[in-house]
Amino acid sequence: MKFIVNWRRAALVSIVVLTTACANTLATGDAPPPRLDQRIAAPSFAFAADTFAFPNLIGARHPNEPDIYAHYCFVLARGLRQFAQFGRFDPALPKLDRAGYVERVKRVADLSVWKPALPPDDRVVIPGYANLREFSYAEESAVKEGLGGPFWTWVHWTNWRVTLPVTGGHQEGVAREILADLRAGRLVQLLVTNWPKPELNHTVVVFESRSTEAGIEFGVWDPNNPSEPGLMTFEQTARRFWATHLYDTEPGPIRAFRMYYSPLL
Repeated sequence: MKFIVNWRRAALVSIVVLTTACANTLATGDAPPPRLDQRIAAPSFAFAADTFAFPNLIGARHPNEPDIYAHYCFVLARGLRQFAQFGRFDPALPKLDRAGYVERVKRVADLSVWKPALPPDDRVVIPGYANLREFSYAEESAVKEGLGGPFWTWVHWTNWRVTLPVTGGHQEGVAREILADLRAGRLVQLLVTNWPKPELNHTVVVFESRSTEAGIEFGVWDPNNPSEPGLMTFEQTARRFWATHLYDTEPGPIRAFRMYYSPLL
């Protein structure tokens, strides 16, 4: 296959790939399978409180509706992590006007998500609300404006990974890294795909894992479905990920890649 090097063409293909629904190689050698714990969870994360109240919409499901909030899945997933790492809610403080909240959200969204979480006293304070769910429900338009647009998430160079084959060793390496981050108390953002099937080219955020006889189940927050957690499974024997219960996705094999965990990746 001839590789496309012109950046304009690369950007266009990235947009096409990602808007249909919304590789680096890890050497494992002879390392043992990922160690299973009964349950691992990011300790400060609660699905009902620490997620956005509104969804990213799938454009194909709303063909004749103008100005919908569609194709923002990467923005929302990254934003969820940014609030978890850099935001702090204080319901005892007086509320701000809309412009004030837009400014606070922009400050959160401007911080690089791969950097360590800030201590409580250094975080951006969101006054008047107890948590992200409550805040984003009451101030939806301000939150959306403050998070910004999706264009640069569409053309990020790592999106090309959805078009490349991966080995079982690579996917096992991803599973190992998810578990390591969860043990360290961090949420994990993934790019997930069943490309070339034009169904799942999307991002989710892993917040917990559970061991099973077949492998590891990962509980995920899906920007397209704020009402309930999704589920994907790493099958130990097959060394692959499986869409167990992902929104608007048929169960089946998928590929997973970590996102936004370093300045380049």
